[in-house]
Amino acid sequence: MYKDFFGFHEVPFSIVPSSRYLFLSQRHREAMQHLQAGLGQGGGFAMLTGEVGTGKTTVAKAMLAALDDKTASGLILNPTFSSQDLLEAICDEFAIVYPESASLKQLSQAIYRYLQQNEEQGINTLVVIDEAQHLSADVLEQLRLLTNLETDDRKLLKVLLIGQPELQDKLRTTQLRQLAQRITGRYHLLPLTEGETRQYIEFRLSMAGGEASLFSKGAASVINRASQGIPRLINLIGDKSLQYAYHSGQKEVSKSLAQKASEDILSFQAPGFANAASDHSSQKIAFRWRPIASYVALATIGVALASLMYFKGADVMTALQASQSSTSLENDNRHAQLESSAVQEQIASAPVAEPQPYSEALLQSVFLRQDKVAAIQELYNVWGYQASVLDGMCESESNSLFICQKRLGTLQQVASTNLPVVMPMYFDGKESFVVLYKLSQTHAELLNGAERFQIPIATLESLWTGEFYFIWQRALTSTLRLNQQGEAVRLLDEKLSQVLGSRPSGSDVFDQQLQRKVEVFQRWQKMDVDGIAGRNTLQKLELLTQVDAPSLSGKLVGEES
Repeated sequence: MYKDFFGFHEVPFSIVPSSRYLFLSQRHREAMQHLQAGLGQGGGFAMLTGEVGTGKTTVAKAMLAALDDKTASGLILNPTFSSQDLLEAICDEFAIVYPESASLKQLSQAIYRYLQQNEEQGINTLVVIDEAQHLSADVLEQLRLLTNLETDDRKLLKVLLIGQPELQDKLRTTQLRQLAQRITGRYHLLPLTEGETRQYIEFRLSMAGGEASLFSKGAASVINRASQGIPRLINLIGDKSLQYAYHSGQKEVSKSLAQKASEDILSFQAPGFANAASDHSSQKIAFRWRPIASYVALATIGVALASLMYFKGADVMTALQASQSSTSLENDNRHAQLESSAVQEQIASAPVAEPQPYSEALLQSVFLRQDKVAAIQELYNVWGYQASVLDGMCESESNSLFICQKRLGTLQQVASTNLPVVMPMYFDGKESFVVLYKLSQTHAELLNGAERFQIPIATLESLWTGEFYFIWQRALTSTLRLNQQGEAVRLLDEKLSQVLGSRPSGSDVFDQQLQRKVEVFQRWQKMDVDGIAGRNTLQKLELLTQVDAPSLSGKLVGEES
């Protein structure tokens, strides 16, 4: 209904789970780390609990997606099972053959044979059971018996139980004390903080093709207070807010619209949420407390930073400064002069100094630059451009040759763009902005003014919240459609032909053949198929066809491997 009005290619706040909208806050990442550690220590059980809608299933699916091919996994949803039903469900999930009307013993034996076969092939077996609070004590005990099969150092079957807080209460009973003692990894997932709620909203807006700033800060604050940081409620209120904005003709969701949407949504929720929009004093106590474990994790960051290697990038900075000294052309009072591709090669091939021993000064120097504008200007320098202060502010229309955008995502999503980015880093209450310059399987290289660092990926992720800024070249600036004519149409045909592996027509007329190319591209990119090269289509296309762009892998984007 409001997609076209706001420029979305899909609804941003759908409550239907989608891997494309996977947002892992710091708490979600902590949960994954705790559970992976628990399951990786040879134990048979791990447990994840949290209130309704806090993202427990999201964490489970993220964990499953991260498994390698040496792990066989199965996900069982909404298990209102008897012991017989549960064993049959496990057999069905792993395609284990069992006799019709099989007994508990026959089902158990079939599962044991499957586990032994996997063990012989070096394959781990993991069962994830969602909504586990619904399992009876007898069924949970049956699960424990399944994990009795083991080698000298580990269980052949590992089980992750996911449920609401009632699951914790159930495991405190005397009947289930043996199972409770086998749980080697536990995590209780708390709702999002106000900052994380804002990031969550901006992330979903960006992924849907809209402007991340569509919701005002006041609106995000209202939504966090009303939803109490629960992602599912954030989605419901966010969707209703966009509906109200659309009907009132407003291009931004204001605080008052968010308040109205919150009252509408919460009127259908449980009594505990009814007063959330107006009375949030208790929420601050209940949901703003960070578990002690998170502070311990922060304390360990200092130890992790001891593995940092850094080296002065004098030669790199010389190359960057060389790009700044070239003649620039005035364009709307902004500096945006493209240097030759030789500058890019000079930057990419600049010699690397030998790593020097870690010092306390290193930890301090990482957080010396708190100026986002300066960091984004340095990102422009990596491209071979001299950037103005206005460019460094990352306004969407500040530069006619570049688009600068703010996004939220995972490191994997950053790597998929293969473009350097600016990352805000947080440690001990301090914020800094660094340029992610290169990325390998194990380490990341960062530019920080006059210095260039190499740090482990794990350390980078512990300091980074998921927000990043990136820039890309813009050659096509306006929507193109059937029967239009001009140089932009010819360039559109060339770019589409490049990514689709077809031959450009050489024509500057947007004909039906070019329209079909646009439709094929939109279908490939899972966008709405309308044959019109609008903003979202052009952005996707241009990100895939950057010319002489620096890359995280060390080669220019588009360069032959």
